[in-house]
Amino acid sequence: MLTKTPISRRAMLRGAGVGLALPLLEAMIPAAARAQSAAPPRRVFAICNNLGVLPGEFFPADAGPNYTPSNYLKLLNEHRKDFTVFSGVSHPNVDGGHPSDISFLTAAPHPASSSFRNTISLDQYIAERIGNQTRFPSLTLAVNTAARSLSWTGNGVAIPPEQSAAGVFRQMFIQGSPLEVEAKIAELDTGRSILDAVADQVRSLEVRVGASDRARLDQYFTSVRELESRLQESKGWERKPKPVVKEPEPQDPASPAQYMTKVANIYRLVRLAFETDSTRTVTLMLDSVSTPVVEITGASISDGYHNLSHHGKSEAKLAQLRIIDSWHMRLLADLFKESKAVQENGETLMDRMMVLYGSNLGDANAHSTTNMPVLLAGGGFRHVGHLAFDRNQNYPLPNLFVSMLQRMGIEAGKFASSTGTMSGLDTTKA
Repeated sequence: MLTKTPISRRAMLRGAGVGLALPLLEAMIPAAARAQSAAPPRRVFAICNNLGVLPGEFFPADAGPNYTPSNYLKLLNEHRKDFTVFSGVSHPNVDGGHPSDISFLTAAPHPASSSFRNTISLDQYIAERIGNQTRFPSLTLAVNTAARSLSWTGNGVAIPPEQSAAGVFRQMFIQGSPLEVEAKIAELDTGRSILDAVADQVRSLEVRVGASDRARLDQYFTSVRELESRLQESKGWERKPKPVVKEPEPQDPASPAQYMTKVANIYRLVRLAFETDSTRTVTLMLDSVSTPVVEITGASISDGYHNLSHHGKSEAKLAQLRIIDSWHMRLLADLFKESKAVQENGETLMDRMMVLYGSNLGDANAHSTTNMPVLLAGGGFRHVGHLAFDRNQNYPLPNLFVSMLQRMGIEAGKFASSTGTMSGLDTTKA
């Protein structure tokens, strides 16, 4: 029973000269606070396709809630009230063509320069603040790359991505035997002792190196401490039962050419991760640059993805790119549909999940990093259709990150090169 007047937290049971302090009870919490705590958590899923999409097929010609959908957005039209598409946005001073993908969630400037050092990514900023509330503080995923990551720690170290949907599924949902659990805990303890040993050996070098090397060592030790913390948190979860799901383990395609199957597997995996509250922030690097000829049933794709992106206005290449881009939109539509089918305390998973989809390249053919194609779906926002900014003098995309952080309940007035929150985006759900 929910009482309007909460019981005092100082309440005690008294009798025979004995006072027994009560534990924290639900009835001690004000009704408003109980209602708030019962709300399902919010999540963020950030996706970067590092070859982008054809701009003319993606961006609507008109702005506002009643925009005319472009050819690509027609494939998402069933969900048009659930997302906002942005034009005229970019990361200030992020240039360099293909290398800019590692700045997609950090907005760190000049990623192609020799002196470049990345900064913390949006997902890790979130994980540092609420990551201890779930079994996995964050998930860093990728398709067709083990080297390029969207996730970066506070001192600019890349978090290697996981490529196997089946492997991550097993980590999240397959409970080991008691012996396997204890072996895993011992493995984590061994990992910590190895880190300690390495750190002791490297510290002895500090007295013999210069200032620049000491700075590098300091960065290394910070990374070691972060990893130690992650290992300790992992140890705490090992004895807790894993959630049970009815869906079967996904099958990882053997070939990188089965690109769309890989993407579909990851999308379903992320939905399950959020549905079971296994994590609240996920990144996905779609490394189209490293993808060969894409296999799509019923379609004729004859050239590698990267080569097609440098189409030079060849109609033959453009036709194949339209097929590939359209499949990306169809898979997004499937993710939206499946997320809206999951109910959470009177809302849908889509209401509680922000899906950021975009690219570091506004035009892959020209290696342009301005006018980035971006859409934000779900998250309980009052979506406004097409927010159109100046395509020559771009609006800072990091402002959207600030709005997303605040939607997560994280107090943040600035992120990277932001100038505030995203103009025109209402945080009140329609």
